[in-house]
Amino acid sequence: MDIKGRIAVVTGAASGIGRAAALKFAAEGAAGIVVADLDEAELAKVAAQVDGLAVRCDVGREADIRKLVAAAQERYGRIDVFFSNAGIIAEGGPEAPDEVWDAMWRIHLMAHVWAARAVVEPMIAAGGGQFIITASAAGLLNIIESAPYGVTKHAAVAFAEWLSIAYGRRGLDVACLCPQAVRTGMVPGDGGSAGVDGILSAETVAEEVLAAMRERRFLVLPHPKVLDYMRAKTNDYDRWLGGMQKMFMKANPG
Repeated sequence: MDIKGRIAVVTGAASGIGRAAALKFAAEGAAGIVVADLDEAELAKVAAQVDGLAVRCDVGREADIRKLVAAAQERYGRIDVFFSNAGIIAEGGPEAPDEVWDAMWRIHLMAHVWAARAVVEPMIAAGGGQFIITASAAGLLNIIESAPYGVTKHAAVAFAEWLSIAYGRRGLDVACLCPQAVRTGMVPGDGGSAGVDGILSAETVAEEVLAAMRERRFLVLPHPKVLDYMRAKTNDYDRWLGGMQKMFMKANPG
């Protein structure tokens, strides 16, 4: 799908990948852009830059997503592209508080489910559309710093796959964005284990999203090396797990 002339909604748009995508969509000729986030002050700045609509939205609440969709439809009459991008990060394993697990479950999976519930059928009825999910390379591989993040990002990838399976021949293009480290507020200085192949700018990632949309590609890999890691994982799972174990022990020598 070409973004030119389209109406797009972007969540997590006050900063990072969401902000970069909104700016890129505007530069490429989107007819209307709705940006959503919790940070109203920064969101207003992005909306002004793209001449769009800012909507405060907690994507961890279905009611907020429904309000976001309603606001977009009221302003522009339709939604052609929904970029379900918002995310959070926290470290820990099974001991991580239930509140962390629940928040990541809601933001990294259910937010996509709720958005799809609200927009996919109307998109199909209107002739088709684009649904983009920001997962992570952690959703294809894993991440040593955070069990809740790795688990819920795996779920995001699985849901994106399911959407493509169920709607791909009915007019819905689905893309799943799976970068490693991106220079955003969620990434520490060196990117942690995700920074092994470098830290990309959010603008570079937004360019990759646009390219995938034009090419109707499902998997968006701004770090191409991730594909090699995926192949290694599926070729010899035990060997791959052994490598990840070594990485974990190196980072946690105690």
